[in-house]
Amino acid sequence: MASDIRTVLRYMSYSLSCTNNRVSQQPLFVSLHKTKRQKRELPRSLSPISRKKNLNQPQAMAGVLNIPKLPLLSPFPLRKQSRPFISIKASSESSNSQANSASISTKEEQKPSFASSSTVTTFAPPPNFKPPEPKRFAVRPDKVWDILGAALALFFRWGTGVFVSGYSASVVSENEIPPGQYCLELGGSKVKETSKIGPRPEKPIEIYEFEGCPFCRKVREIVAVLDLDVVFYPCPKNGPNFRPKVAQMGGKQQFPYMVDPNTGVAMYESDEIIKYLVAKYGDGSVPFMLSLGLLTTLTAGFAMIGRMGRGTSYIPSKLPPKPLEIWSYEGSPFCKIVREVLVELELPHIQRSCARGSPKRQILYEKAGHFQVPYLEDPNTGVQMFESAEIVEYLKATYAQ
Repeated sequence: MASDIRTVLRYMSYSLSCTNNRVSQQPLFVSLHKTKRQKRELPRSLSPISRKKNLNQPQAMAGVLNIPKLPLLSPFPLRKQSRPFISIKASSESSNSQANSASISTKEEQKPSFASSSTVTTFAPPPNFKPPEPKRFAVRPDKVWDILGAALALFFRWGTGVFVSGYSASVVSENEIPPGQYCLELGGSKVKETSKIGPRPEKPIEIYEFEGCPFCRKVREIVAVLDLDVVFYPCPKNGPNFRPKVAQMGGKQQFPYMVDPNTGVAMYESDEIIKYLVAKYGDGSVPFMLSLGLLTTLTAGFAMIGRMGRGTSYIPSKLPPKPLEIWSYEGSPFCKIVREVLVELELPHIQRSCARGSPKRQILYEKAGHFQVPYLEDPNTGVQMFESAEIVEYLKATYAQ
């Protein structure tokens, strides 16, 4: 009996030595959980070498007894890891190869509703639209009270924003005005207008403002006096686009807010903006009606009484991919009623300032064959048109929701 037991033990020892060599060349087909449980069941008295042998025994016996192979598991670390905000799912075929595919899901940040290349809306003129013929100093009957209310500002502001800095006018004969040159005609006489303008910015100044604000009006007046081209970003109350942008750039929603891309200067406070602009793009002197402190602000507020807060509150609209271009100036009541709608619809626009004495009057005269403001150029639809009342209707029909 004892000899039989010794024979069996020798046979098992021989089998184990053979299968150990075979197992070392094959993948480990034992689950991590099972291996971990077997490690806990090992006696503490065993040496590390004995433990290693005992761990190999189940693998060897699996080869001898032809136990079916368990699914292959990748050697993931047992340490518990915190789940990241980005969830990643990956699959692999073996422990030695890289992942063949991965799917990543993230939460995208909410962005302001600027028109982008992925969400470009196609804009077109209203059906059967035809630009009107320009009519100088003509007021459409249904707009008489609007024009009179906007003209009330000329009385309170003493014409500030009507003339370019250094404006002068002289009556000349027809022979002194060459053909193709713009001039003001009064009766049978012609008036030659000149001005003194300072250095020109290479890029338009950016101003965030809204129409019904006396502090913003002060800045718009100096823009006309200095004959500056400006990109206006309207910020009406409850506007979803540019009010949040001002808070992001400057830290608070306060208006006006100016950004000069030519110098990198950005600032709040209307009086400081005025001083900066006249120092950089004028002769350094602030016009009298803009240098009276509180009185300037009060009269700028009185100037808006005739419009009863127009150009203050947001009207839902579709944001175009390109800013509109408007030839206008602050002192014109015809331009005023157009700008009110531009602000209410939160439509970014480039203002080509052309107050009396501006050399840009000649540019528009050559461009359109006629000088009259406001003049709208819409690069989103290709429309170019005069006449304030029709421009208002066009803007509402094209961009209002």
